[in-house]
Amino acid sequence: MCGVVGTVGQTPVNQLIYDALLLLQHRGQDAAGIVTQDGRKFFMHKAKGMVRDVFRTRNMRALPGSIGLGQVRYPTAGSVSSEEEAQPFYVNAPFGIVMVHNGNLTNVRQLRRELFDTDHRHTNTESDSEVLLNVLAHEIARASSGAPLQDEDVFQAVREVHRRVKGSYAVVALISGFGLLAFRDPFGIRPLCMGRADDGAFMVASESVALEGTMFHLERDVAPGEAVIVRTDGSLRAAQCAEHGTLHPCMFEYVYLARPDSVMDGISVYQARLNMGETLAKRVVSTVPPNQIDAIIPVPESSRPSAMQLAQRLGIPYREGFVKNRYVGRTFIMPGQATRKKSVRQKLNAIASEFKGRRVLLVDDSIVRGTTSKEIVQMARDAGAAKVYLASAAPPVRHPNVYGIDMPTREELVAHGRTVEEIRQWIGVDALIYQDLEAMKQTVGAINAQIDGFEASCFDGKYVTGDISDESVAALNTGRDRGDGEEGDEDTSRLSLPNAQEG
Repeated sequence: MCGVVGTVGQTPVNQLIYDALLLLQHRGQDAAGIVTQDGRKFFMHKAKGMVRDVFRTRNMRALPGSIGLGQVRYPTAGSVSSEEEAQPFYVNAPFGIVMVHNGNLTNVRQLRRELFDTDHRHTNTESDSEVLLNVLAHEIARASSGAPLQDEDVFQAVREVHRRVKGSYAVVALISGFGLLAFRDPFGIRPLCMGRADDGAFMVASESVALEGTMFHLERDVAPGEAVIVRTDGSLRAAQCAEHGTLHPCMFEYVYLARPDSVMDGISVYQARLNMGETLAKRVVSTVPPNQIDAIIPVPESSRPSAMQLAQRLGIPYREGFVKNRYVGRTFIMPGQATRKKSVRQKLNAIASEFKGRRVLLVDDSIVRGTTSKEIVQMARDAGAAKVYLASAAPPVRHPNVYGIDMPTREELVAHGRTVEEIRQWIGVDALIYQDLEAMKQTVGAINAQIDGFEASCFDGKYVTGDISDESVAALNTGRDRGDGEEGDEDTSRLSLPNAQEG
């Protein structure tokens, strides 16, 4: 997952993009980058690290211009450790194009071969985003045929991108001397929205919170398969470039990834999580009688809305039993040592008085590997809980995600090949309750009737692009660099990440 933003204004945009990236920091903590354009020249700064650490005053002064884009990266393809794979990416032909991308290409190996053998273009990293940029550049060159670039040339190029590229992609690009281009894959898997400021400035971003937090007004989402062109003078044109665009946003955005104050594809993330709590309540009642639960306690942070709604529905007290340490830093180790795993207890601390002698129902947004859940359950027992039940606001995660969420391989998923009872025993909880998948799809989809369906492959194994098999999943995982255990390696487990609700 990543966060992207692009803007066209009449005044310098470096600070605006920086502020928007801060609002999207929850979508990626590995690296950050900004490109601005002044005249026909691009100015870029990118590096590994958080937004506040990557950009200093000297860097910001070196980013002039009234048009620009930026990205925060959480790597799901290519190398975790390479500085070169931080975005944006740049190609000088045709015209000069810079691009940021959120998503994951599923036919990247085929595209690499085509780029080398047929398009005669070179990629220098393992990033699928660089592949996507070169495909786009090649198609723009073909469409323009050496003539001055026109809007219809760009729309035709995006049509060809949709024809060639499989997977998920929300893209923002700058074309030198032309303007800004934004487009979204034909299934709308990864989010992208756009809006205007009072002075007419334009912005496109992964989440509405980036617009609202920078005083822009959300106008609408970029439609699946749609391309939007904003010229340097602020004029806008949009066209549907996919033959069969359907809206299937990623369900995990609503479960965990997005900020609760965002609205994505007409669905309030906060309302979606409240609705998940409603449906989860029915599952809890069928497993544990409410009179056997003394308190409902969320696992911070994104499970809170579901836990609150669940507690209200069952008439059981809602309590904050865990405090999250927001300032856990890096684990520094000597080169050559194995990476030291941070204990969950460094990130969470139990409030003993909320557990002692009580039968508690813990609520988490999802259970992936299960190792964190196992330790949290033990923390509750160590704090004196008489009984510990665990409810997941999401269904069992049984399948890998190939569309831009950094999930473990199938074998690492605690729900893969296990029954709910076997998972319960492994985690060590007195009762385990999972969300019902169809109920979740229905209750979240009811918020916006225009939704055609959801990309929920990590739950049901159904990949909406239709090109995924066990062999292709294995191929996508092959060669993935997840870090080499050298000094400065960071813990990137879910509890270590700045959460959406922390801003």
